[in-house]
Amino acid sequence: MEIFAVTRLPKIIFSLVSVSFVSLFATTLHAESGVFGNEIRFGQSAAFEGPASELGQSMRNGILAAFQEINQAGGINGRRLTLTSYDDGYNPSKAIENANKLIEIDDVFALIGGVGTPTAKVIQPISTEKNVPFIGPFTGASFLRNTDFHNVVNIRASYEQETEAWIERLTKDLGLSRVAVFYQDDSFGRAGLKGVENALKKRNLEIVAEGKYMRNTAAVKRALLSIREGKPEAVAMIGAYRASAEFIRLARSLGMEVIFLNISFVGSKALSRELGGQGQGVFVTQVVPFPEDNSLPIVSDYQKAMKEFDPAAEIGFVSLEGYIAGRFVVEVLKELGDTPTRTAFISQIDRTKTFDLGGLKLAFGGNDNQGLDRVFLTEILPDGRFRPIDRLPK
Repeated sequence: MEIFAVTRLPKIIFSLVSVSFVSLFATTLHAESGVFGNEIRFGQSAAFEGPASELGQSMRNGILAAFQEINQAGGINGRRLTLTSYDDGYNPSKAIENANKLIEIDDVFALIGGVGTPTAKVIQPISTEKNVPFIGPFTGASFLRNTDFHNVVNIRASYEQETEAWIERLTKDLGLSRVAVFYQDDSFGRAGLKGVENALKKRNLEIVAEGKYMRNTAAVKRALLSIREGKPEAVAMIGAYRASAEFIRLARSLGMEVIFLNISFVGSKALSRELGGQGQGVFVTQVVPFPEDNSLPIVSDYQKAMKEFDPAAEIGFVSLEGYIAGRFVVEVLKELGDTPTRTAFISQIDRTKTFDLGGLKLAFGGNDNQGLDRVFLTEILPDGRFRPIDRLPK
C-alpha cells in the first residue's frame, strides 16, 4: 500500500495521480532537493499494514496535523509542508525500496516518522550517505544515538533509558528482583533485552528467564512457557502490540501473577484495545508527555491540531510523538530563511541546541542527537484508559 498526502486534509489518497498532481504544480527548477517554489517535501516509510500498522498511521496523523497547522498559517515563507508516505509493513527490504524511492524519485527534503528499529537500521545508511535528514524515527535504538550519523535527529528517549526506568521502579518501589524478558527476535527486541541486562547488572542481578517471538507474528506460546519456568515476579516486554497482548492474555490464563512492563514502541492505545478488558495492572513507559494533559501548551496545541486535522482521529502517545516531530521541523525551518538546505537544517540544530515547543524543550549538543531524555510511567485502567503514575503501586 502506498499513501500520498498532497493536502493537509485528513483524507488518504491511494493513487499515483497524487504525486503527478504535486509535480505538475510544483516549481520544476529548485536549488535544493525537496524545496520548491510552493512546497517543502517530506517522506515517510512506515508500517500501514500488518501488526505495527496502527503505529505508522498514528505517527503519520501527528505529523500531518503539525504540517496542516503551519500550512494554514501561511507555511514556511509561503511554502507548504507536504508528506509522502509509503507502507513498508515493518519489513526492512521494503523500507530500503521506499527510502530510495522517496529520495531519488520523489525528491524529498528529509525523511520523518519512520517506525521501528529493523527498518531504521537499513534506512539510516541510505539517508546518511545522501546527507538527507532522518528525523524522529519511532525507535529508541542505541545505534541511532551515534553522533557520527550527522543527519539523524532523534526526538525520543532511548530504549536504555526506558529499561533503566523499569528496573529502577521494580527494585525501588516493590523490592522485586526476579525479572524475565519477552522480546521480539530482531534488532529491536535485542536492543531492549540488552537494556534490561545492563540495568539488572548495575544492581548485581540477572535475567531469570527469556522468551522470544518472530517479528510480524503473534506466535508467543513457546516464549511464554520458557518464561514461566523462570518463576519471574515481573516480565519486561519488548514487542509489538498484538504479540504483547497475546502474551499477557495467555499468561493470565495460566495463572501467572506477575507485573507486565511494556516499552513505548508497543503503542499504548493499540495494546489496550488488543487486551480488551484485561489491561488492568499492565504498565507502559512513555517518551512523550501525557496526551490529555493540556496544562502543557504543546499538548493543548496538539489536541487542537488533531481535531482540526481529523475530528475522528484518536488522541494518543504515538500521534503526539508524530506531532512533536512535525513541530520540531517547523521550528528549525523557521530559522533557515527563504533558502533552506539539508546541510543548513542539520547545522541549525547544532547552533540552536535547545528548542522550546510550548513547554517541552528538546535539547541537542555536539555529542547528543537526541532531544528528549525523560521517561514517563503509565498504567492501564480497567476501562482501557491510561493514567500517569510516578511509581509502581504495591
